[in-house]
Amino acid sequence: MLNNNQKLGAYGESLAEQYLEQKGYKILEKNFRSKFGEIDLIARHLNVLVFIEVKTRVNRSYGLPEEAIHKKKQLSLLKTSKYYLLKNNLKDVICRIDAVACEFMDDDLTRFTLRHFENIINDNH
Repeated sequence: MLNNNQKLGAYGESLAEQYLEQKGYKILEKNFRSKFGEIDLIARHLNVLVFIEVKTRVNRSYGLPEEAIHKKKQLSLLKTSKYYLLKNNLKDVICRIDAVACEFMDDDLTRFTLRHFENIINDNH
């Protein structure tokens, strides 16, 4: 059973997925898990494999959504993305890690903003 934060996160991921698809991204996987962590969305955009972290907030009491992608989370994303490449035998693939921040502007979750940040971690896989 999902709690309210998990439901909100899943809704934010769904909105991010629709947004990215409208920008020409092809979603390959959702919620890829490994012992290192989880990647919310994995997509292909042009010739790039993109690992996407989605952060969702209903208010700014804990800061902006994108501020929650701290160093520990970045390391988890990096390790998980490398594991994905290894597990799927993907070599010489151009890839990057992006983030989508979803911020709701009202209590009934009808008004929101999405901000897409490309290449949030500088590391050559």
